[in-house]
Amino acid sequence: MKIKCYSVRLESLRYISEKACKATAFDGSTAIIPKSQVFGRDYEVMKSDAYWISAWILGQKDLQYSGKKEAWFDSENGKMLPTYKVEHHTPELKEKLLSNEINELKK
Repeated sequence: MKIKCYSVRLESLRYISEKACKATAFDGSTAIIPKSQVFGRDYEVMKSDAYWISAWILGQKDLQYSGKKEAWFDSENGKMLPTYKVEHHTPELKEKLLSNEINELKK
């Protein structure tokens, strides 16, 4: 099963038992998160420690996070799946030109 996760920058993530961990964000907000919902570190972030945490548990907790960086993980083995983002472009309407000549380029 695919699970949507966000990369969350945290001040600290401490394991308080074998089934739970305590996450502290930079604004001071804290949350107890099940260990099964933390999918490991995000090593692409260099300035601070970031962890992949499932989106649905972040929606239930009062923890500061951003939804900008997301990825999909396999719940059975915990590995990151390829992520594709499809964007549709709708062109803006232009007026019909009567002539295709450019006045500045005429002799």
